[in-house]
Amino acid sequence: MLVIYLMVATLVAVVLAPYVLVTVPSGYVGVLWKRFGGGTVLNPARLKDEGMRFVLPWNKLFLYDLRLQSVTDTYNAISRDGISLTATINTRFRLKRDSVPQLHQSIGPEYVQALIIPEIGNRMREVISEYTAEDVYSTKRTEIQDKIRKRAESMLGEKMMEGGVSEEEEENVPYRVPLYAMLNLIDTLILGIELPPAVVTAINRKIEQYYISEEYKFRVAREIRESERKKIEAEGISEFQRIVSKGISDSYVRWRGIEATLQLAQSPNSKIVIVGNSKDGLPVILGNMDTPAAPSAPPPSSPEPAPKERTTAASPSPALEAMPADTLSKPVEKTPATQPTEAPHVSYSLPSSLSELEALLGQLAGAKPAAPPEAAPTDAGTKPAPAEQKH
Repeated sequence: MLVIYLMVATLVAVVLAPYVLVTVPSGYVGVLWKRFGGGTVLNPARLKDEGMRFVLPWNKLFLYDLRLQSVTDTYNAISRDGISLTATINTRFRLKRDSVPQLHQSIGPEYVQALIIPEIGNRMREVISEYTAEDVYSTKRTEIQDKIRKRAESMLGEKMMEGGVSEEEEENVPYRVPLYAMLNLIDTLILGIELPPAVVTAINRKIEQYYISEEYKFRVAREIRESERKKIEAEGISEFQRIVSKGISDSYVRWRGIEATLQLAQSPNSKIVIVGNSKDGLPVILGNMDTPAAPSAPPPSSPEPAPKERTTAASPSPALEAMPADTLSKPVEKTPATQPTEAPHVSYSLPSSLSELEALLGQLAGAKPAAPPEAAPTDAGTKPAPAEQKH
């Protein structure tokens, strides 16, 4: 019989366990409702905290979340300028523990759909009707969501919830609690604003033109600064020229020219320096003297006597087709020997080739050109001395 009783008791315990043992999760609180004890227990001290709780099978325990909760919903509204828009708002709130029994008795577990969502939607429509569509869409979003939260708190504080007295439970005293005392509204966040596409395009175009106008302002300011910079630079250059021009004279310029000539003359490459004959004449330097001469014509196979008299005299040179025009020597006429001897007249014209320049320098130095050999053959690469020429 004992075993039978134990088996029956175990079966009854297994069947009644879900109705007798209730687990209160973390962050929740349980409100006890007594079927034969006056209904909801309004005393905050008798709330069921976290953990395993024993409840009579004919009573019920309702659980409420005391942690931060978030609810998101979409609302329709009309702006001040008559534009219909849609706003998505996220509301964050938290229940107050001591007012959970009154909340359970006055509103019930569906307090989010019954209290929070309608109240936030009503306040949102009221606030958005004070702003234009452009303000809602661009610059006034933070201000709008702050106003929605403050007005919702104000309206929750004005609405009162009242409760009765149970004759069986002396602890259940009458109450008159505002809705604001039942929950703490943290904030209301506007997640998105949807306007008609034509309105959005117009707003974006207007904002674009505004920033283009601001860009031109910065451009004008930049050009003003640039003109000031150029003016200061021009003044500096003018002052520099004025100061430097005081120390520059003709003698200083000649001295600098002589110094430049000396520095060029000390360079390793060979050159000819011709000093000007006037007072202000500066030296002229002719360079490229180390350039190898053009290859001379091959010597004749058999030696021939040099002619005694020629109408034109020219030094052996390579083929005329291979020489530049400016290096060709000019033909010179020979005076016949039968004419009376005249004093030679030398003209100091500008030489056109290196050989003429050497002949001119030799005449200036008083040297006489050597007579050409009668029958001696010319060596390879050696130029015969030119006959007496008249320039």
